[in-house]
Amino acid sequence: MKAAQITKYSKDINLTIVEVVIPEIKDNEVLVKVKAAGVNPVDILIANGSIRLVQDYKFPLTLGNELAGVIEKVGKKVKKYKIGDKIMTRLPISCIGAFAEYVAVDAKAIALIPTHLTYVEAAAVPLTGLTGYQALNDVLRAQAGQSVFLPGGTGGLGAMVIPIAKQMGLYVITSGSESGRERMLAMGVDQFINYKEQNYAEVLSNINYVMDTLGPKDIAQELKILKPYGKLVSLKGVPNYRFAVEYSFPFWKKVLFKLAGGKYDRMAAKQRKEYHFFFVKANGEQLQKVANILESNKIKPTLDSVYDFAQISQALDKVAQGHAQGKVVVTFE
Repeated sequence: MKAAQITKYSKDINLTIVEVVIPEIKDNEVLVKVKAAGVNPVDILIANGSIRLVQDYKFPLTLGNELAGVIEKVGKKVKKYKIGDKIMTRLPISCIGAFAEYVAVDAKAIALIPTHLTYVEAAAVPLTGLTGYQALNDVLRAQAGQSVFLPGGTGGLGAMVIPIAKQMGLYVITSGSESGRERMLAMGVDQFINYKEQNYAEVLSNINYVMDTLGPKDIAQELKILKPYGKLVSLKGVPNYRFAVEYSFPFWKKVLFKLAGGKYDRMAAKQRKEYHFFFVKANGEQLQKVANILESNKIKPTLDSVYDFAQISQALDKVAQGHAQGKVVVTFE
């Protein structure tokens, strides 16, 4: 089978399509024929070594974190799924490899594709869908009637986070360019901020939760708009001690992340607020809940562009440029 691999960490990603053997499955796994795979910023972070303290890899490494496909083999201990099932998954972080024609994956990490989605659309769901669900439910423990601010919600992440937040009964605020206003309001956004005309830090206050997508340069401003005891969860910030404990990292990593994220922990504590760093986990049960939300509301992810697998390097370049208005997907069809 064909797979897109790297042989070392590098800022200049040298991705090569190679021939490798189809993986053998364990008793708790299924073999999936990949139909489409999502391309994400985390793929680039993995390739350039930026997250090696969170997860280090052996080489050669097949990249790719999320996919949609059809089950071709089922392990002896797998009872919930069968051959022919159409599934999607965010692969476990220690076992990535979605940029390949076949993938062996733990059955606990998969979910059935909503019937109204194509394989390409389904491949755009797992990473952002689980990010929204886990950040809001597991980290922030968001409560109905409270407010959440998601900066830059007009992209692929917002297309998943916003319907999940609305399903949870939250008051949703997002920002973006004016061209996205009507689409966001149609999705149920309660307040939209045109970032070119207004600074969210001057408009918002007493917010319960912030889902940071902007990174360290904005965390101070985002903390200020929170009410006392409000919570900020960062997708692009700096790992902290709390994150290391939650992921059961070894002692030396706990010390390292305590030093790295201590600045933001102290900044938040002075204001009686909380700073959390977040990295999405594989979880098929939660992904199925996301799928059910999408199906019951006939929601589709926002796609930016679709590439053939042979164009995987161009797809990564598109994501690296940071201007995609939705998810970039590669297809094996």
